[in-house]
Amino acid sequence: MKINFNHPLTYRLSLAMIVFALIGCENDPADFEEATYSKNPEVFIDAFTPGLMYSSFGGAVASAFQVDTDVAYNNSAASMRFDVPNVNNSSGAYAGGAYYTSVGRNLTEYDALTFWAKSSMAATIDVVGFGNDFGDNNYQASINGLQISTVWTKYIIPIPDAGKLTAERGMFFISEGPENGNGYTFWIDEVKFEKLGTINPQQPQILNGQDVTQVAYTGVTSSIDGLVTTFNMPNGINQGVNVTPAYFTFISSDETVATVNEMGTVTVIGTGTAVITATVGGVEALGSLTINSSGAFVHAPTPTADPSDVISIFTDIYPNAPVNYYNGYWEPYQTTQSADFTVEGDNVLNYTNFNFVGIEFATPTVNATAMSHLHVDLYMPNAIPAGANFQIRLVDFGADGAFGGGNDTGFTLTFTAPTLVSQNWISLNIPLANFSGLASRAHLGQLIFEGVNISNFYADNIYFYNDGSVIPPVPSTAAPTPTYPASGVMSIFSDAYTNIPGSNLNPNWGQLTVVSQESIAGNNTLRYGGLNYQGLELASATDVSSKNFLHLDYYSANSTVLNVFLISPGPVEQVFFLTVPTTGGWNSIDIPLSAFGPVDLSNVIQLKFDGNGDIYLDNILFRD
Repeated sequence: MKINFNHPLTYRLSLAMIVFALIGCENDPADFEEATYSKNPEVFIDAFTPGLMYSSFGGAVASAFQVDTDVAYNNSAASMRFDVPNVNNSSGAYAGGAYYTSVGRNLTEYDALTFWAKSSMAATIDVVGFGNDFGDNNYQASINGLQISTVWTKYIIPIPDAGKLTAERGMFFISEGPENGNGYTFWIDEVKFEKLGTINPQQPQILNGQDVTQVAYTGVTSSIDGLVTTFNMPNGINQGVNVTPAYFTFISSDETVATVNEMGTVTVIGTGTAVITATVGGVEALGSLTINSSGAFVHAPTPTADPSDVISIFTDIYPNAPVNYYNGYWEPYQTTQSADFTVEGDNVLNYTNFNFVGIEFATPTVNATAMSHLHVDLYMPNAIPAGANFQIRLVDFGADGAFGGGNDTGFTLTFTAPTLVSQNWISLNIPLANFSGLASRAHLGQLIFEGVNISNFYADNIYFYNDGSVIPPVPSTAAPTPTYPASGVMSIFSDAYTNIPGSNLNPNWGQLTVVSQESIAGNNTLRYGGLNYQGLELASATDVSSKNFLHLDYYSANSTVLNVFLISPGPVEQVFFLTVPTTGGWNSIDIPLSAFGPVDLSNVIQLKFDGNGDIYLDNILFRD
């Protein structure tokens, strides 16, 4: 498995502060000169250059880097050796770290970082570059997938804009994982910054060179991505370099509408139109972002469902279930792009150029059997033409919990006018029963939106919820803790009291019931799965004649019949019919022992339950 480690950030180092002691009361400012930084271009030439430090990245093998005096380029004194571990190495998953200085260097006179490298076998280094100082990493530049061989070869990483590197601390970094699961060794030598004069920068790009238009609102923030820098190398090949936004100078055509900072974060502050562009080293970047701001943003209604009755896919109100992605970019037919934004702390999904888009939550899948509805808030910013429709498809991955495999099922619902309106939030509360083609809702893995004549929409507050019409199959809370004085209790099964020892909770009476003990919210609970009947044998005949009640807590989402019996020798038994509410929740009952008629209460040997469904029991006890 290969590991990409483009932006490691494990801790921060602070620059040493220089304190000037001023003697006397009068000083001419001309007496003080601006601090200058070393222009030393060397990083590793047979050894570390002065002031250079090394730290490995988190998760890397700490000892993977060594100075090697046996193998070096051109028979020099030493090289940097990296021993990449095998897969599943207990010491770390990869080799990698950064070389940095405590005081920055002035690299403005150079146009590239160069080094020589060879390896014990042909390999592809995940990432190598400079600008990582375990700090802000503002001016990081790197190459992914650097191919190396068993022969010493010189490599070049162009500097996107050397004018920015007036006090750079990150001299070199590298990260590499196993090749096809196997470790190997590679060497790097003669690492230094150079002025080659043979590197020709090509036109940089923002937004991958595209001119993008977005409808936005006051308070919306978004980031300029798709940052590309390319250089024509001495061998005639164009080399792409990964860069951080600080290499770009971003410009807004109207800062009363939208501003953009040095990290490419765009903030909409007013109504109107602003165009965001950028330059690198004075060269205009291809691509732009046009912001059409409509002013104040109208938020989707705030959800009010009880969090215990919700499984959230995308909200700011509830914790979200693990989601693989909100846009799968399913090729080759999908045209939908994402332009998600945040406004006043509210995260909103924004789908543009829409035909269809998939949201996947398959690791793990979602069990919505205890939910009654799917809620989605939609906003159509553009007019809705005649014949437009919006489709929502829900997919269950089947018992294997994986896409494909022949057991997936799905169902699509279609919405049209007058449900669909423009420039207003549309709140859909869809009964899950309406997705009638689903064989199950226990392994939901995908939610797919598809549209006809709808080019753009926002989505928010996507979640499953229970309106009270569905009883959760498994209680989410423990049974109520009884508070009867322990001196008046004879407990058979309860965490709240000391139980009578030796009871057999699952005697073999030929029943079909599956008995288990499960932890519900940290409380040990007895479960009867698929109840037909089930016995509970006391260790010996027990005298409960001094007690007044049999206490039970029980819960079921699917039972229609549930009865409890007391049994004395003979056998003599008497039933008490329990009511199973359809509204869910734990049911606590105190049954007068007088209700068990002819049973000899001084000689009780067994309890029995019969009925149907899945039953949860707790706090089975006799009390005063």
